[in-house]
Amino acid sequence: MKQFIYTVLIVLLNITSTTAQRMLPKQKGLEITAGLLSNVQKTTDYYISAAMTVNSKKGNYQLWSFEYSQKQHVYKSTTIPQETYTMEGGYSFFLLGDAQKNIVLNFGLTGIMGYESLNRGETMLYDGAEMISKNNFIYGAGGRLTLETYLSDRMVLLIQARTKVYWNTDLEQFRPSLGLGLRFNF
Repeated sequence: MKQFIYTVLIVLLNITSTTAQRMLPKQKGLEITAGLLSNVQKTTDYYISAAMTVNSKKGNYQLWSFEYSQKQHVYKSTTIPQETYTMEGGYSFFLLGDAQKNIVLNFGLTGIMGYESLNRGETMLYDGAEMISKNNFIYGAGGRLTLETYLSDRMVLLIQARTKVYWNTDLEQFRPSLGLGLRFNF
């Protein structure tokens, strides 16, 4: 009985996959993504983003997003939080994919601007030391490689490898990350 149910589900999924029109021009989508920053073993360094996409021709799309990221820096027996709030806008280009766009590989380039807060604005540490790094408005550029697969005609699963380069920061300029997300196309 289980084999019959699985067979019917696979046939139904294949029928809907081959008849669906995906990545239609001007179609909009809402994307939620979360992931880990540069050190994958350190789960305290993460990001969360919400984005809007607008499809163009040939599988390309515009991307507009807001992101919050947090990284913990170790200082003696405590940690110092680094929080970054950014807005991002750019374009994602279709690289590879099948004809029905069930699985797609895209490459995106973005411009970034935002605000970076270190230790929530406190420059004095618990032991009397003063931090030289300050809160800053930051700007930069980003690149991302995204593997996208359709779970249904409207739901897309995303796996992302991203990197961002920031200027006007007192901390690291180059910030890679890995993430997982969902997009709902309207």
